[in-house]
Amino acid sequence: MTTPQPNTRQEVRRVLYITLALNVLVAVSKVVIGLVTGVLAITADGFHSMVDGSSNVVALVANRLADRPPDDDHPYGHRRFETIAALGIGAFLLFTAWEIITSAFDRLGGGGAQPEITPLSFVVMIGTLLVNIFVTTYEARAGKRLHSELLTADAAHTRSDVFVTISVLVSMVLVVVFGWLWADTVAALVIVVLIVRAAWEVLSRAGGVLVDTAPYTPEQLTTWAEELPSVEQVVRARSRGPADAAFIDIDVQVAPEMTADHTAAIADAIRQKLGQHIEGLAEVEVHFVPAENGDKDYSLLARARADALGLGTHEVRVSDGERGKLIEMHVEVPPGQTLGAAHERVTRLEQEVQAALPDVAEVVTHIEPALTALPTIPETPDETAQRLKRLALDLLMGHYPHAEWHQLRVYPGQNGFTLTLHVTLPAQITVDAAHRIAESAETLLRAEMPQIERVTIHTEPPENNG
Repeated sequence: MTTPQPNTRQEVRRVLYITLALNVLVAVSKVVIGLVTGVLAITADGFHSMVDGSSNVVALVANRLADRPPDDDHPYGHRRFETIAALGIGAFLLFTAWEIITSAFDRLGGGGAQPEITPLSFVVMIGTLLVNIFVTTYEARAGKRLHSELLTADAAHTRSDVFVTISVLVSMVLVVVFGWLWADTVAALVIVVLIVRAAWEVLSRAGGVLVDTAPYTPEQLTTWAEELPSVEQVVRARSRGPADAAFIDIDVQVAPEMTADHTAAIADAIRQKLGQHIEGLAEVEVHFVPAENGDKDYSLLARARADALGLGTHEVRVSDGERGKLIEMHVEVPPGQTLGAAHERVTRLEQEVQAALPDVAEVVTHIEPALTALPTIPETPDETAQRLKRLALDLLMGHYPHAEWHQLRVYPGQNGFTLTLHVTLPAQITVDAAHRIAESAETLLRAEMPQIERVTIHTEPPENNG
């Protein structure tokens, strides 16, 4: 699963500190040269640049708040503080547009001082223009790399300052060369359109997060989840939050008899699959809906009923009898329990399975004690594992000489030893036949080797047929 690096917030703050320092440098330079030369347009542009610095401060404060972990008051985290800050920057953009259009109408009415332009004015404005271009490019690239809507929004705001500076330069040239004082007004109106457009982009993106606009379509989420073989049908898929910190809700249809262990494994697989497609995934909630008209899984339902009664099961087989379905299974009961008590619990299991599956005519159970802790043996665990591995291979080769048993591993478990191994079988046999061979081999090993607590057998075809 792909997630943001732990130091992403620190990187965002570092970018904001750098841009804040550059914005302050630009603003101070414009104000000073404007006051020295008496050019009011440059002075006004300098104060306009102060808006960039103030937005950086807002962004830094919001970034600190967004970095806080979830708490009782904010169980989903503080991520939306950053979104609120983006709204604030959008408001700054609108305020800037209002300033410019107000100045433009004032100029059209004949108000305002006439500009007095010097060569030093051009030097300062060109220098600050280059700095602004660097800032907006640097911040936009950092926002894309760090997937930060805050940096992207602030870069859009700084970009508006680039257009303002260009308009000031153009108006200065037209005033000096042609004496066209109205040129500044026309440039200002063009800038207003650009700034309002940038404001709309920032506000609509941040507003979409606040009103829970889905960052991913249900079709996208469904397609990704159903890439898993264990997910047959997604009933509903929803998403909310920013694209780089999305919250996902998935409702999946499963067999009614599926156990909690099975559904937990499916939920974990869905989270991993979505994490492969979505970077910065915040949370995935998976809900399971029982299928109403699906084919019955007799074996799975029998195991689920046994789990509910605190009984272990294995070697569950379902077959067709003369009077209906026949279920055979081995049932593990606590060791030391009397036969009468064990029989009573297993009889209840049989009754519940038949009640849940009316077409099952008979349930045949084999009662056996659950494995207990092994007595102390004089061997070390490694020595015992090696001995059990040799014994297991001898048993399998003697009973199944035509199968290729390999990759045997034996290691200590909670109450004994666990054995895992692979067996190569002909590629033409059915999955049912391969499963029967594996279960028969498991029964043999557990019967002949009481120290083995658990057996896992992986069946596979020959490599040249895989």
